Amino acid sequence: MKRRLVIWTVAIITFCLFSYLINPFDPLWEGYFDSPWQTIVEDLLWVFFFSAIISEVSISIDGILNRLLPWRNRTVKRLLIQGGLQIIGSILMVIVINFIIESTSESLPEMDSRKEYTLLGQWVATNIIISLIISAFNTVDYLLANWKKTAVEAAQHKLRASKHKQAAMAAELQALKLQIDPHFIFNNLSVLSELILEDQQLGYEYSEKFARVYRYLLVNSKKDIIALEEELKFLESYIFLIEKRIGEGVVFKIDIEEEYKSMYTLPLSLQLLVENAIKHNQTSKSNPLRIEVYTLPTKELVVSNTVLPLINKPDSSGVGLTNIIARYDILGYTKPIIEKTENQFTVKLPLI
Repeated sequence: MKRRLVIWTVAIITFCLFSYLINPFDPLWEGYFDSPWQTIVEDLLWVFFFSAIISEVSISIDGILNRLLPWRNRTVKRLLIQGGLQIIGSILMVIVINFIIESTSESLPEMDSRKEYTLLGQWVATNIIISLIISAFNTVDYLLANWKKTAVEAAQHKLRASKHKQAAMAAELQALKLQIDPHFIFNNLSVLSELILEDQQLGYEYSEKFARVYRYLLVNSKKDIIALEEELKFLESYIFLIEKRIGEGVVFKIDIEEEYKSMYTLPLSLQLLVENAIKHNQTSKSNPLRIEVYTLPTKELVVSNTVLPLINKPDSSGVGLTNIIARYDILGYTKPIIEKTENQFTVKLPLI
């Protein structure tokens, strides 16, 4: 209803303004406001009546076309048909109203046919202008409403797509975190069985460390990030297993600044990088593999190892460096930096 009142108001103002501008020197305007108030009120009622009818006819035409021929289908065709119907409707309305007035009124002033046709033409022109203005108003209102609706739908679609993407990324991240290198389990179980046969006490100690490491794997693999201090505790137990499994074929050097231990890294990242270094390099007592874990002032955790290539390269299980890079990417953190030379392989993990 508010929209209709606005349209009626626009129609009334346009009717009055255009009626004056179409012939401002008409003697009718001289001393018009000195006329009896009944005459002025009657004229205003007629203006309101005509404006309301013009408005409703224009609104009806636009409403029918919105259903039968929406703007999004054929814009030019819709524009031509809408303009044509508005003009035809205005002319028919003037003819009908003029016929009703002439048939019901007995006190119309006499005037020559030329002036009568001139006034009729002015009335038709006024109605056409009003109809087109109202039609333009309706069209703008319709297009703005549809634009707003489309914008809201696009935003909702974008939000749904974002949620789907987030869910897919979460699923992918969970799949990555649940990956456990089968070689890790098989190798340690094999070592455990040998130690039990050789030294039951050492085998028991090894099984305790292995259980602690495996428990850490199961519990913390579900987390996105973990405190570096916790990861280092896990690394100590993991190094114990490696040293019992490989012996003096690998040498570790851990140098972590105390100020960085409260920062975060990805769970199992150190284990994956260490296992990756052992898997792809020789480990012999005469020429041990050296693995260093340390921090840099740039808030980076570094895992570096000497390069001692194997003669027969093992098949990769797809878990290791690729896993870590993918998790950093999905979580939106800065990706690790990989540096490889002939003698050294280094991975720099940004601390979080």
